[in-house]
Amino acid sequence: MAIKQVGVIGCGLMGGGIAQVSAQAGFQTLVLEADDALLQRGLGNLRRTLDGLVERGKLDAGARDETLARVTGTVRVEDLKACDIVVEAMTENQSLKNETFARLDRICPPHALLVTNTSSCNVTAMAAATRRPGQVLGLHFFNPVPLMKLVEVVRTILTDDATVGTATEWVRALGKVPVQTKDSTAFIVNRLLVPYLLDAIRLYEAGLGSLEDIDQAMKLGCGYPMGPFTLLDLVGLDTTMYVAEVMFEEFREPRYAPPPLLKRMVLAGHLGRKSGKGFYPYGAERR
Repeated sequence: MAIKQVGVIGCGLMGGGIAQVSAQAGFQTLVLEADDALLQRGLGNLRRTLDGLVERGKLDAGARDETLARVTGTVRVEDLKACDIVVEAMTENQSLKNETFARLDRICPPHALLVTNTSSCNVTAMAAATRRPGQVLGLHFFNPVPLMKLVEVVRTILTDDATVGTATEWVRALGKVPVQTKDSTAFIVNRLLVPYLLDAIRLYEAGLGSLEDIDQAMKLGCGYPMGPFTLLDLVGLDTTMYVAEVMFEEFREPRYAPPPLLKRMVLAGHLGRKSGKGFYPYGAERR
């Protein structure tokens, strides 16, 4: 099956990034948002991102205009009826995703692939909510989508080989590198990453070192581009805690349990860069 028309549900950080790389790769891309205010904000952020690339000399103005011309927006889920592939990039809510996939199944053409960008929800449950479970899978993009090369291709026990093949080729067409994995909570990257981040918090709680020294140790000792606390602030402490809770609920292993300090920081609203303060201060707080 040749993919020509792409649908993306959600125009936030992840959805907007997926729409951008899809349109830049030459695909007609339709973005769905819950209301017009969210849609206009998302499309405005997309335009500003492309304008910034032009200003920095990383994209010419003609390519920017062609990319923007390939992106359209809607607030009507019914408008996804002509899409060959729909990528869901909504909030991490299992029941909401299941309901969305059941609705997409009724709307989208029989050949369409239904895809989730989830990092922690159960892809099999989404597939089971449809009458086309063989055409449902996960494509886990990483933030920021335009810069990060990796995409985890997540197949369930219901996913057809043809679906995996088509989705994998589409990922390559976007200029990304696909890796194959199964529908098991947190997939490959987060299954390895989250315990590392939680252990860093536990070391800090125990007084083994300062934030700065632990970050510096992992950067210089392991060659990581950033330390665990800088990464936690970038990802979002609430996001990390949510994924950890899902992993702990699934496996009941103590290493997946969120440390007390992480829970209290989330309760306090110290979520990282997006809130202006996490383990480090940002923006006005830093000034």
